[in-house]
Amino acid sequence: MLHATRTLLVIVGILLMQDAHALRCGNKIVRDGMHEAEVLAICGEPTLRRDIGTTVRGGGIRYRQPYDDRRYRYRLPERFLSEVVVTEYVYNFGPRRLMRRLVFEGGELVKIESMGYGYIPKKNP
Repeated sequence: MLHATRTLLVIVGILLMQDAHALRCGNKIVRDGMHEAEVLAICGEPTLRRDIGTTVRGGGIRYRQPYDDRRYRYRLPERFLSEVVVTEYVYNFGPRRLMRRLVFEGGELVKIESMGYGYIPKKNP
């Protein structure tokens, strides 16, 4: 009995962790690394959309250059920095589901967070 309870707790924990890194919109899944346009196509317009600042990203490229017909020499990555816009989307799915906060850096989804239960929007008179 104790073993079955532990197994059940582990399974529930894994499902909760997976839920934090993915968002279900209809029958599609949104995951880290997706582009803003893909998320909008899957989930539609968010309840809130705002630019919350910028961040600096570093990167590099490793590539090969032809040396002769059969050999290639490799150049080390060239380091560069770029400033990208950080955008926040908030989706409100109503009072029976958790609201979700999505953070994009340079158009790429980098974080999905749960925020608490949603609400029914008030209608303007």
